[in-house]
Parts: sequence; C-alpha cells; structure tokens
Amino acid sequence: MTSSRVYLLRHGETEWSLSGKHTGRTDVPLTERGRSLAKAAGDLLLRLRGAEPPALVLTSPRSRARDTAELAGLHANGVDERLSEWNYGDYEGLTTEEIRETDPGWTVWTHPCPGGETADEVRQRADAVLTDARAALDRGDVVLVGHGHFSRVLVSRWIGLPVTEGVRFAMSAPSFAVLGDERGVPQLEHVNLRALG
Repeated sequence: MTSSRVYLLRHGETEWSLSGKHTGRTDVPLTERGRSLAKAAGDLLLRLRGAEPPALVLTSPRSRARDTAELAGLHANGVDERLSEWNYGDYEGLTTEEIRETDPGWTVWTHPCPGGETADEVRQRADAVLTDARAALDRGDVVLVGHGHFSRVLVSRWIGLPVTEGVRFAMSAPSFAVLGDERGVPQLEHVNLRALG
C-alpha cells in the first residue's frame, strides 16, 4: 500500500465565512487576512510533507479556492467542478440563524436545501473525487483545495462514514485535513490543522 496522502485544504477566510453565510456557488473573494493565512497554510504544508511537489493538485473553480492554492504556493494541475461547495440552493447567502427563522432546527447535515443539492448528490460527487484521488496516490501526494462542508464530506467518505457524519469534523478557514491509511484501512490522520495567525 502507498504511503502517499490526500491533503484537503479549505480556502482562506472570506467576508461570508466570517459572518457565517452559506457560500456555495457565489464567488466571494478572500479577505486580506484570508490571503495572509493562505500563505501561512503553504508554509504549514511544507512542514507537513516537505518540498517535493505533490503528484496532483486540484482546486474548486471558485476564486477563493484557486487563490488559496496559489497563495499557498501550490501549482494546480486543474480545476475540478466536483470540488465545489455543497449547493445550498435557496439558502445561499443566508446564515443558519436566518434559515431557522422559516426552517426550525435546520442544518445542512440533517435537512434539505430547497433548490440545492441533496446529501446523496453530494456523496456521489465526493466518492468520485476520492476514487480519482486514490488512483493518483501511486504517484505521490494529492492536494484538493476546496470548501468547508464539502471537505468535511470528503473526510467522512474517506473513512467510510455517511455524508451526515461530516458534522463531527471541524475545518476552519483555512485548514488542512490529512487522509491516509494504515495497512490498507483508510484513516483520518489529522483534521483542522492550521497555521496560527
């Protein structure tokens, strides 16, 4: 079995991530602090895995993910629409508190997103991304730069849990999760690793 790992990097801070607005398809730029922390995430990645370039780096198409990758010193091999954040549909741009005014008790993990993606649709995307990532591991490490909820789904699916168990993992902006294996058994090695700043 390969000793290569999949590194998930959540994009840096945006105005919407600061305010708690659900940011799926809206292209919100990084804040200045977000840009600074994205650079620090690159330094952290060097400490985690050394200077050897990853075998594969893919980013979400949103500028906050692409810019985070660039600022972290990563040279993306491509942009992958499948790394987009959960599509929140009618709840795009709203905070959980605002959504709960009309949908009491709502969370993305337990309730539908009208006009958006279902948990099963998100699972299918995550499983497809992980299949491709696993196929690239024989060439070296893989870095996937994306978003908070979708990265937490990737963590869950890597270790064989349902999408809804993503609620149990934190992914601050920006932070890393590291996915590996122990003797062929998928393992979560680290979660919510971030540079201080």
